[in-house]
Amino acid sequence: MVNHHFILVTIPAQGHINPTLQFAKRLIGMGVQVTFATSIYVHRRFTKKPTVNGLSFALFSDGFDDGFNPNNDGDLQHYLSELRRRGSESLSTLIQDSANEGRPFTCLVYSILLPWAAEVARGLHLPSALLWIQPATVLDIYYYYFHDHGEYIKDKIEDPSSCIELPGLPPLTSHDLPSFLLSQNLYTFALPSFKEQLEVLDQETNPRVLVNTFEALEPEALIAVDKLNVIGIGPLIPSAFLDGKDTCDTSFGGDLFHGENDYIEWLDSKPDSSVVYVSFGTIALLSKQQTEEIARALLDSGHPFLWVIRENKKEGEDKEKERKPEEELSCIEELEEKGKIVKWCSQVEVLSHPSLGCFVTHCGWNSTIESLVSGVPVVAFPQWTDQTTNAKLIEDVWKIGVRVKVNEDGIVVSEEIRRCLDVVMESGEKREELRINAKKWREMAIEAVKEEGSSIKNLRAFVDEVAEECSLPN
Repeated sequence: MVNHHFILVTIPAQGHINPTLQFAKRLIGMGVQVTFATSIYVHRRFTKKPTVNGLSFALFSDGFDDGFNPNNDGDLQHYLSELRRRGSESLSTLIQDSANEGRPFTCLVYSILLPWAAEVARGLHLPSALLWIQPATVLDIYYYYFHDHGEYIKDKIEDPSSCIELPGLPPLTSHDLPSFLLSQNLYTFALPSFKEQLEVLDQETNPRVLVNTFEALEPEALIAVDKLNVIGIGPLIPSAFLDGKDTCDTSFGGDLFHGENDYIEWLDSKPDSSVVYVSFGTIALLSKQQTEEIARALLDSGHPFLWVIRENKKEGEDKEKERKPEEELSCIEELEEKGKIVKWCSQVEVLSHPSLGCFVTHCGWNSTIESLVSGVPVVAFPQWTDQTTNAKLIEDVWKIGVRVKVNEDGIVVSEEIRRCLDVVMESGEKREELRINAKKWREMAIEAVKEEGSSIKNLRAFVDEVAEECSLPN
């Protein structure tokens, strides 16, 4: 008899879905049955449905069953409003129906930007926890901003050279803060959402936050806010890339939305530590000028490179007439001769390949964690949200990479990109330091998810705590 039955709900975006699915698998490994609540559109897009004993899916409509492609902040606010309205109704019905069928849920775990999910759980007297898919450091910054340190941070932001000192965190400047806190932030939905998220936690008697990090990586940040029970349970990536076991699991919770490509064969043909991998995630879109600067830097560096350039297709656009991003590059023929351009790749597979020498990344948290686990040095190229803070940690705290400098027009020029590539890829004292540190963090990440590692012990204690609340046998 399965005692535990968790329900997980997340924003229907790949960067949120991947770690949540890995969390589901971690729970299943502890004997917990998991129902993953997701949108109809996301479920349709799974090219490889995860088939794991103990995992089931519950589908609901978010009002955009054919997909959602936001053009502005107003579109995002409308979408989140619809997701709240429809998601709350669906989640309440699902929880009550499951209880009536004799299969009650014992806990709801929800990811960021879904504070309404916690309110549904509280209204139905169901234990809940927030799954924080950014670093604990960013959680702390938002907490301080909305609890007693807001005016201090706002004053410091006005002076870019001013040092921002917050308990348990490294010294920061406005350059290092999440972009949503800055005056030039264009996404007005974000700050109110994070504020509401923290207000919901303030109302809990035992506010639990499960974080995709591990104790050795952020020891002070995990305990900085004593009013929150912050629990490191990461890294949440496929186990095959952590312990070498369960190799059939490489697609579970990875990039489930795409087909195959020949990039692995291409990587196999390259010498060890020789390839520069470039990817800016599933959301960020670079300007034509910025893309040209990256292209020139890659060509000038002389290193083979694998570059992910996504198609930027708008809804209603004629696919036959659509120009692919790489076709707009002025030096496309030279690029295709010296490197490889793809629309998509399985990032954890690429990063774990022996030919990888460097990762040019937007510093999304999933990408940051994957680079840590793979032991690959980084050129940090942050764009928005938590990525600027992640870049700070990468360069100054964990010392596994270098961060690009933006010019007065907001562009990183090719000479600056080339400078960073030379530091990471060319022989020298700095390169060796970065590689030694990258190897060290890889080993510590693997230790965290061993049977007696900190993250596994923390997750097991959390599951046991929920069992006590529900008066279930352990």
